[in-house]
Parts: sequence; C-alpha cells; structure tokens
Amino acid sequence: MIITRTPFRLSLGGGGTDLPSYYSKKGGYFVSGAIDKYVHIAVNPRFEEDSVRVSYSTTEIVGDASQLKHPLVREGLDVVGIKSGIEIVSIADAPAATGLGSSGSFCVGLLRALHAYLREYKSTQYVAEEACNISIHRLKEPSGKQDEYVASFGGIRAYDINKEGEVKVETIPLSTHTMAELEANTLLFYTGIQRSSSSVLSKQKRAVEKGNGMEKMDKIKAIGYKIRDALASGDLTRFGELLDEHWKAKRGVIRAMSNDRIDRWYRIAKENGALGLKVVGAGGGGFMMVYCQDGRAKLRSAMDKEGLPEYRFRFEPEGSKIIYNV
Repeated sequence: MIITRTPFRLSLGGGGTDLPSYYSKKGGYFVSGAIDKYVHIAVNPRFEEDSVRVSYSTTEIVGDASQLKHPLVREGLDVVGIKSGIEIVSIADAPAATGLGSSGSFCVGLLRALHAYLREYKSTQYVAEEACNISIHRLKEPSGKQDEYVASFGGIRAYDINKEGEVKVETIPLSTHTMAELEANTLLFYTGIQRSSSSVLSKQKRAVEKGNGMEKMDKIKAIGYKIRDALASGDLTRFGELLDEHWKAKRGVIRAMSNDRIDRWYRIAKENGALGLKVVGAGGGGFMMVYCQDGRAKLRSAMDKEGLPEYRFRFEPEGSKIIYNV
C-alpha cells in the first residue's frame, strides 16, 4: 500500500497570471504558500485483478480505468499505464470548490502515489508538470499551473512562468520571526459558498483573450513581485496593504470574482481591523484570507457574527510526499 499526503495552498499574490491565456502572451508570476491541510491518497493492489475501485465522495467499481467517471483518476491511470487491478481511496481536509487548489493537490498526490506504486522515481517538477498536463491539455480545463506546483513543492515560494509555460521556482527567504508573524496575523474564514472554479476561470480567460482584463492582470502580476519583496524583507504591513490592492485589481477583472455578500464581508473586515484581504482561488466564494496586525479578537468576533467560521492553519514547508509505503 502507498499513501501520499499533499497540501492545499493559499495564493498570496499574482494569482491568475499562471493561466495559459495570460502567460503565453506576457509570462506569469505568482507567490503562493502550502498550508497544513491535506488530501491523502491511498493506492493498493485490487484483490479482483480485472477491476478498478475508486472511493472519494462516491465509490466507483469498473472493469477498466477508461470507464471511470472521475476525470483526474481516469486520466492519471492512463498517463502511467494502469488499466485495472488497483484500488484508490482519497480523504481531504476541506471540501472541493473552495479556492484552496484541491483538484491540483488531488492530482499531484495521485500521480505521486501511482509512480511509487510502479516503483518509479519522478522529480518534484516532473510530477507538477504531469498534473498540469492532465488538467490543461487532457481535460481542457481553464486552469493554470499554480495549484499543481504549490502542491508539489510546498513552502512559500515564487513561481516565474515564461511564455512557453516553463516554470522557475524560487524559495522566498523568510526569517523565523517573519514566518511566525505571518501565521499569527493571517486569518482564514469560510464563506460557505462553494462555486465552480472552472466557470469563473472560463470567464476570466475570455476577458483576457478579448483584452478586457489584460490591464488588470498586468497589475496583478506587478503586485505579485511586490508581495515577494515585502515577504523577503519582512515588511508585513506592506504585505497586508498589497493584499488589499491585489483584491481590488482581481475583482475588477470580471464580476464573478465577487458578489454582494463578499463585498459586505470585505467592508466589515476592514471596519474591524483588517489591513488587507482577498478571496482565495478563482474568487466568487470559498475562503477569505484576511491579514490583521491589531485587534484580531475583534475581527474574529465580527466575522463570527456574520456566520463565517475561522479555519485555523499553518504554512506547510513540504510538498506532496509519501508517508506510507509497504
């Protein structure tokens, strides 16, 4: 049996520039951090060798992997060349469609497990690219490279994408003090809104391709560089301010990025001590990330009154890894 543990992520700056519709024209740049919330994937030989069993929110038992309804499992098995005789189980710490990059984490964890199952060594970057290929090219999803790369590498890093889609990964040097302060002051609240990231990203893709959203995406990329510098220098006040600038630019790309409820929660958070905040992921729902240096108790109380539970976390230094192999 093989079990992998793969982290979810928080996009800190430059999100959206990792989509092919943008980076193929201007190159992308984003900063993102893995967190200590995970998807676990277990892979084991199937007793009935002429079938495949996959268990996630539902259970599928089919005679051949090509018959699976779960697109990531079906394509992942096809990529590594497994047709039957295998059992796959997944368990996640957070629901899908909430902006934490769960699909990318799932795919990376699955591929890491399948390669280990076949006794194959594949590099961290290889698995990240393999997972991106499944999402972008095989499944034709309007997604980018952020989720898969952060899930694979872990830590808080900057990612530079050239126009050909090649990704350069940079570790951001964070002092122990800066990391402790960043974790203490960054709060995550669940809006209770689950939304299709594909729907939001498809609209963003069309806006960028038509040129309507290109100027905003240019600004978002520029903010990504500034956020990298703020974190590296330990200037977290500046980080909070940039987070706010980032959200204002992001919500201007398309209307689906926000809604009346999110706008209300934004105002309440700002009135109760938030220096900056953004909806993580594609936008439109999921989790709100809030940076607050002073009065965190007041902010927590205000968000609790709005029915937004806090989701406590820490940043995860490691990416996808095998935690059990027997």
